[in-house]
Amino acid sequence: MAYTTIDNPELYFQTKLYTGTGSAASITLDGDEDMQPDLVWFKKRSSVESNYLYDAVRGVTKEIYTNSESQESTDANSLTSFNSDGFSIGNANQLSENTETMVAWCWKANGSGSSNTDGSVNTIKTSANTTSGFSIVHFDLSGESGEETVGHGLGVAPDFIFAKTGLDKSGNSIWWVYHKGLTSASYYLSLAGTGAQASETQAWGGTAPTSSVFTVGDAAGWGTYKTVAYCFADVQGFSKFGSYTGNGNADGTFVYTGFKPNYLLIKRINSAEDWMIFDIKRSPFYPQSSSYSGMATRVSANNSNAEDLTQSGAEWYSNGFKWTTSWGGGNGSGDTYIYLCFGETFVNSKGVPCNAR
Repeated sequence: MAYTTIDNPELYFQTKLYTGTGSAASITLDGDEDMQPDLVWFKKRSSVESNYLYDAVRGVTKEIYTNSESQESTDANSLTSFNSDGFSIGNANQLSENTETMVAWCWKANGSGSSNTDGSVNTIKTSANTTSGFSIVHFDLSGESGEETVGHGLGVAPDFIFAKTGLDKSGNSIWWVYHKGLTSASYYLSLAGTGAQASETQAWGGTAPTSSVFTVGDAAGWGTYKTVAYCFADVQGFSKFGSYTGNGNADGTFVYTGFKPNYLLIKRINSAEDWMIFDIKRSPFYPQSSSYSGMATRVSANNSNAEDLTQSGAEWYSNGFKWTTSWGGGNGSGDTYIYLCFGETFVNSKGVPCNAR
């Protein structure tokens, strides 16, 4: 059984659904415990809009977009504060357009953070939560020319990193993605694109992260600008970052996580496909009758499309998730997928099983 050290996942990750009003608002999370988020990822569900990210390290009103390689922007009417149990927003259309439905995924790091000196480049600030395996790393590559190392603060090697370069650059810069399920650290994905994994040592220098640092490639790949990286490490019973192979039929593939998933991000890596996000709030797709094909309400990290209600044949289980169709986005025959999954506790720290579905 997958015991966990986190008995209440709501202290570290929550999903919030709300409807915009066209006005400023304070949004309270739904969990039984208060959680002040340090990263909030917003997506408008009901119409076309970019994916917006705000974090406590770069500061409020500073936004970047997972579906774009544009530089960081400032919008005084966007996310205006991280609150003790939620966040406040202004009247910006991307977060509060009247009658538009929204989803906000919220993670807890460790506040605004402080400088980390573990790597060859000292960070501006690193906000690390070693309990939940999540850190936000803000650093500046100005004046650098070769490969560098950067401290992530987790104390264990990250399994998944997505980093936005060129925050202060005039023009576009790439989203570099590392995942332990790629062929090696000589490969990368772009969060803003659909492409398959590609070989490029400029991304991570061909070096997997260690318990203290990750490697960034030379200036030709990263540029000499400010960068933010979001780092995640497996925490048994709370989060899982792995890979699986699809079988292309209605019986499988089942992916074991050790907990009840409530958030799932997947990407096919051997050929082009969107980065697709599912969560239990928008799509509580549990096993039903034999005729039930599973409803997976999804949005894509790499584009601005509205929420897609098309059935994909996915189901949540008490200890993982499973595909029940040959849908190529999640279960193409012989295709390889990576995933990022957060969940509800299956077996708590005392060894007591939680309620199964």
